[in-house]
Amino acid sequence: MGVNGTQDGRGAAAVRTALVIGGGVAGPVTALALRKASITATVHEAYPAAADGVGAWLALAPNGLAALRTIGAGKAVEDLGQPVPGMVMADGAGHRFAAFDGFAELPPSLAMPRAALYRALTDHAADEGIPFAYGKRLVGAEETPEGVTARFSDGTSATADILIGADGIRSTVRTLIDPQAPEPEYGGVLSFGGYATDSGVEAAPGTMYFAFGRTFTGHWRGPDGRLIWFAGLPTDTPPDPAGLARVPAAEWLAALREAYAGHVPGERLLQHTDPDELMAVGRMERMPSVPHWHRGRMVLVGDAAHAPSSSSGQGASLAIESAVELARCLRDLPTPAEAFHAYVGLRRERVEAVGRNAAAANKVKAGKSDLGAAAAFPTPEQMLRPLHFHRIDWAETVAGS
Repeated sequence: MGVNGTQDGRGAAAVRTALVIGGGVAGPVTALALRKASITATVHEAYPAAADGVGAWLALAPNGLAALRTIGAGKAVEDLGQPVPGMVMADGAGHRFAAFDGFAELPPSLAMPRAALYRALTDHAADEGIPFAYGKRLVGAEETPEGVTARFSDGTSATADILIGADGIRSTVRTLIDPQAPEPEYGGVLSFGGYATDSGVEAAPGTMYFAFGRTFTGHWRGPDGRLIWFAGLPTDTPPDPAGLARVPAAEWLAALREAYAGHVPGERLLQHTDPDELMAVGRMERMPSVPHWHRGRMVLVGDAAHAPSSSSGQGASLAIESAVELARCLRDLPTPAEAFHAYVGLRRERVEAVGRNAAAANKVKAGKSDLGAAAAFPTPEQMLRPLHFHRIDWAETVAGS
């Protein structure tokens, strides 16, 4: 029995309480995984309320769904998404070079709005008794031999055994752990998304289409019949978020239409998109290798440690995996230092390999690779098998080094 009378924590770990900083994907999942390990966690979010309307769409892959099921959170998101097991890859002239129908042994990837995933995970965690504190922007932290105290911009503070940075690619916790930590790496393109109506572009149900060239698009058929698309606009001088927002949607759409003139199917998708249906997502970024994921009683999880960029299709899934693995390590090992060391050992090689592959894909999308798309990418089955079949064995005991 765990702290809530229903969990399967093993009682060996010295860590009993945690502060989770960040309420996106990784934050609620980390708190749920810790609860399953009999560790009490509170999620502290900088925004005044749970995130709504954040970002565009994402795909939750079979490995991410499996990790959610491990902590009892699978059903919270399974009805949100649109199954997209299939994949077709082509060049910008419309010539296909790869197709894939998904793995018969696995459930399909689910495409869903990012905001819907945020809300579902937050609501599920709250229903499970996870406390959330909003309007808590972290500004500093102090450690003692017994714990760590977080200080927030509103003048309040909170103390627990450990502090977990689930605060995204621009993590404050990362800079507290290592002031010399690298900054996010720009991938050479601005990301956009939108909805195309009556475009005539092919889109079989359950299939996601990717078209590479000097520019790049992806699209699939949404539940309402419209085509949901995403595209990159190559630029060496990307605006910051405020600059992005200052440009009217019609101007961005005009720039995209110019860049995708002659592109198959990008030209038609953009011609059949209304400016009101355009989503300006922003700079495509990833985290390069972060040397230090932890220090003392502080540790990173999710994008704060290993954001792989949207090119990977694995950002949310890897964050969920890492949250579960961190909880296992804290459950089984007697000190934070040992648990954090084991956690990094379990995760670094996998997530950094995904990040490197995403960086190579970004070069193709930005038109800065000498390889054509067909040469730059392995077959979908080769690319996806080690990602999608990965499973975490919650019952297995984590061994210290």
